[in-house]
Amino acid sequence: MIRVVFIDDHESVRLGLEAACVRAEDTVVLYSGTTVAAYLEWRSARGEHPVDVVVLDLTLGDGATVTENVTRLVADGSPVIIHSVADRPAAVREALGAGAAGVVSKSSRIDDVLGAIRTVARGDSLDTVEWASAIDGDRAFADAQLATREREVLRLYAAGLPLKAVAERLGIAYSTAKENITRVRVKYVEVGRPAPTKIDLLRRAIEDGLVTEGGPDGR
Repeated sequence: MIRVVFIDDHESVRLGLEAACVRAEDTVVLYSGTTVAAYLEWRSARGEHPVDVVVLDLTLGDGATVTENVTRLVADGSPVIIHSVADRPAAVREALGAGAAGVVSKSSRIDDVLGAIRTVARGDSLDTVEWASAIDGDRAFADAQLATREREVLRLYAAGLPLKAVAERLGIAYSTAKENITRVRVKYVEVGRPAPTKIDLLRRAIEDGLVTEGGPDGR
């Protein structure tokens, strides 16, 4: 039995998905609500294990960002499917960067949503038209327009070197290296790919081909 949670501030959407899960017979809805915070509080109070899939609306009414919601759920141990109108590529990209498993449009048939839930619950990747469109349509994601020096600093810093060591390696002042990292973060925010932590910067560098999983030299 696939254990599912629905988080959406549109009650009609949640009720429709819950009814579909009841008819499907291979899914059980453990929680349905309007915010990630409320769900996590409920889970903690009940002592429930992380569920198999969380189906999450892209934008909720509590002011939490896409990154905050997806990050909290993934860190809690559950894969996340974004259930959205999928007309905001930057926001969808932000969800991907935060660790979402995929996106399903709210215009999709119920059977397609259930199919996505089953796919992610099995641990398989979710490839949908909406996801591909967000990737192909958001050209800003492919190019954050980093300057050559910014790319050099990011490559070394994201791969693990302290900022002081980065400055020494490149023969620049520490303050210059710090300014470059600040500008890099600003540019990623501007294209909808925020990187507030060093781990986030590593993700962005890997996504943009500046760093491999093994380090700056691919080892």
